This record gives sequence, C-alpha cells and structure tokens, in this order.
Amino acid sequence: MSVITIDPVTRLEGHGRIEIRLDEAGAVRDAWLQVPELRGFERFCLGRPVEEMPILTNRICGVCPEAHHIASAKAADAVYGVEPPRPARLLRELLYSAFFFADHTTHFYALGGPDLLVGPDAPVAERNLLGVVHRLGLEIGGNVIQARKSGHAVVAIIGGRAVHPCTAVPGGQTKGIGEKERAEIERIGRWAVEFAQGSLRLFDELVLGDPAYRALLEGETYADRTYYLGLVDEQNRVAFYDGSASVVAPDGERIGSYTAPEYTDWIAERVEPWTYLKFPYLRKVGWKGLVGGKDSGVYCVGPLARLNAADGMATSLAQAEYERFYATLGPDGGSAAAPGRRRRPVHNRLAMHWARLIELLYAAERMVELATDPGITSQDVRRVPDRPPSEGVGMVEAPRGTLVHHYRTDARGVLTAVNLLVGTTNNYAPISMSVARVARDLIRPGAEVGESLLNRIEMAFRAYDPCFGCATHALPGQMPLEVTIRDAGGEVVQTVRRD
Repeated sequence: MSVITIDPVTRLEGHGRIEIRLDEAGAVRDAWLQVPELRGFERFCLGRPVEEMPILTNRICGVCPEAHHIASAKAADAVYGVEPPRPARLLRELLYSAFFFADHTTHFYALGGPDLLVGPDAPVAERNLLGVVHRLGLEIGGNVIQARKSGHAVVAIIGGRAVHPCTAVPGGQTKGIGEKERAEIERIGRWAVEFAQGSLRLFDELVLGDPAYRALLEGETYADRTYYLGLVDEQNRVAFYDGSASVVAPDGERIGSYTAPEYTDWIAERVEPWTYLKFPYLRKVGWKGLVGGKDSGVYCVGPLARLNAADGMATSLAQAEYERFYATLGPDGGSAAAPGRRRRPVHNRLAMHWARLIELLYAAERMVELATDPGITSQDVRRVPDRPPSEGVGMVEAPRGTLVHHYRTDARGVLTAVNLLVGTTNNYAPISMSVARVARDLIRPGAEVGESLLNRIEMAFRAYDPCFGCATHALPGQMPLEVTIRDAGGEVVQTVRRD
C-alpha cells in the first residue's frame, strides 16, 4: 500500500498534514487531516484572574486576536453577571465588523484567492498574493492592502491597538470614541462597501464566468452534506457579535437554536488518539464517525454554514447578494423562500469563498450603520461589576466559525476551568471529510499524482480558512512549505518545495 503525505499543508495559519493511503490498485483507501500540534492554551489560563482573559487569550493568534478578545470579554461579562451599556456593545460590534472585513479580505486575496484568481493549475511560484496582484493589476493590489490597513485602523481606534486590542473589559469598554474618530470610521466604512462590491464583481467575472470553476462549484467533488451552525439575530439573520446559535439539518430543516450558556447541551467533543485536535459533534444526533447525512452529528461552521443556518442578511446590499447566491447555487433554484418553506442548503464547500465575500459586504455595511448610530460617541461605556464572580460563557462568530469561551472561577475570580471551542475545531470533522472525498474523486489508479492534483486536494481544506495555531494553541506556529510523497515502505519518492 502506498502513502501520499502532504506535510505541511499550505496557505493556512498553523501546521497540519494530509495522509492519503492507496490500495494495491492505486485507488484511495483512506485519507485524513492530522494536526500534530499540542492543544494546551486552556491549561495556561488556569489560576489567572478572569479579568486578564480578554488580554491573555487574544495572544492565541495574531490573525484573529479580535475574536478571542471579544468572546473573552463577553464570557467575563457573564462571569460577573453584568450587561455592558449599549454604547459599549455598539463599539465592540463596530470593532468586530472592521476585523471581519480585514480578515475576509486576507483570506480571499492571499490564502484562497490564488486558487480562484490565478488558477489551481498555475505554477506554484505564481499561486500566491503576488500572483494575484500580477493578474489583477497594481490598482486592485493596492486596494487589497488599503482594505487590510483600513480594517486594522478601525480596530486601533476602538481597541487601542491594531493587533491584540486591549479595551474590552468585564462590563464594557475602557474608553469611547469622539466625533472626529467616528467620522473617520464612517469614511472607512463607506469605502469598504465599495471595495466589497468590487470584490464580488471580480468573483462574478473570474470564477462564476469561468466554465471550469462553475463546474467545480456546482459539482459533487467538493460537496459534503452535514448539519450547519451559525449565530442569528431575532429575525434569523446572520449575526457576528451577538445572537443565538441556529442549527440546520442537511435538508434545510431547522432543528433548534441555543444561547451561549446552553452550548454544552448541544455540542460534545470527541477525542481520537491520532490527532491533538478534538472532533465536536451534535450531542442530540450522536457521533457516527467522519460521515455526513442527517443521522450523523457532524456539523459545519463558517461563512457557508452561517448563510445556510440563517434566513438572510441584516443589511440591504448583502441581502441582495444572499438571494443571488441561492438563486445561482441553491438546489431549489431560489424558490425555497416560499412561505412555510426553508431554503435548502448549498453543500459545495468551494461556495465558502462566495459566502465569504457576501459577509465582507455585510461587515462593511454594518460598519457604516454602527458608525452613524447616534449612541456611538456616548462615553457611557462601562458598568462596573458589583456581584461575586462564578461561571460564564461568551459566544461570537469568528471568521472561521462559531467561537465559545467558557470560564469557571472561585469566589476571588481566579479561573478554575477554561474551555475554548474555536471555529477550526468545530470544522475538524467536515474538513477531514472534504479532504477524503476530494482525494477519492481525483486520485485514480494509474493517474500521475502531481503537484497540481495535490493542490486541488488542499483546496478542500483551504476553503474553510482553517487556523490550527488557534485551534491547538501551540508554539512555534510556523508555516513551512513542503509536500512529500512516500511509497508503501516509507521511502521518499518525490518532494515538492513551496518556499
């Protein structure tokens, strides 16, 4: 039996490897994604005062520290039983919308974009951000840099720092913003809306307008039928900062929703001996292994899952794109919005990229809404906790999926238990399933296993925008770039370097 190893996988945050085992005929017998990093950050936090957690946990990841900062602050609010004033909640969500805008820009143009905008079969030296800029032009490249800079500028204004923000504390924020800062954020938000619309036009032209890509988006190679989970507001529209978690079955039936303190009633975590990353699943359905369908508790989170779990978007331009998304890719051809019926989910994981751009537009529109709210410049930004600490859960949508921080403390507010359930951990089972499905579909007996084919397998996990450094909380978090193929005896038969 031959073994193909992609170690490490590339264009992601953290480190992982894909193992593909072939039978004697050369067909794929099994494939999985292994995460060989130690998960340990929760242990580092024990014995720390809970009020330190919004600053401590945002060091988990330099890519999405804002997600941990805000989830941790919400958990600390709950530990002390304090509800921040409305202006503080507006500021937190405004920071969070700017963060989403910058993070989705990064993935689409730098991580997932090379496959979509340059091509999965392009030379490896061109399949990167520079290759994207070369194809799209310097003006668009400059706009991408400006988008990231603008998002981080808003984070710095509200959060005190462009990376590792520090202003969210139990009960609210340490500072507000003034009119000059508000006007600057509004200007950035209106520019961000134009940038997001331009990104969607690029997707239309270069992806939807390409018959080969269109076939991938509408085919079965990258499709897995699982449950979907995402936060929604009271009107069942996609929500990033606050809401209840909506759970939708593979056929589109909504089976329920839960609030942050109820997450353990819905989610269980399975441990396997061959990986450091856990496999969450729906407790009420049960674990059936790495398989899809309504009888399996495997669920998916992230941009596609959020759209599938919701009934729409909360801003007008994003809602129009949401409707177009399902009219184009939905199994009902857009007709599932009829009264009394739920829209059936889109299962193709490459559609994550389109869903991410719809969320990019929503985040930009929401920035403008929040920046023009009359209460955004109020200095009433903190309610000091006045009751003993105990236990609390904070839940937000990170770009990669639903993020939960769960803390227990003693009477002094010192942490005795910490659980962090991050987006990539939620997605570990569906990522593994997608990798196996694509490998089985593409690797055929007698076919040459070249770099281009291996990249198409990597596209299966890259669509999820995984962050293994965040999911496993390990050092050093480096990103070496090498693909190794070994024969059945373990001997290296081919090595492709990507540095």
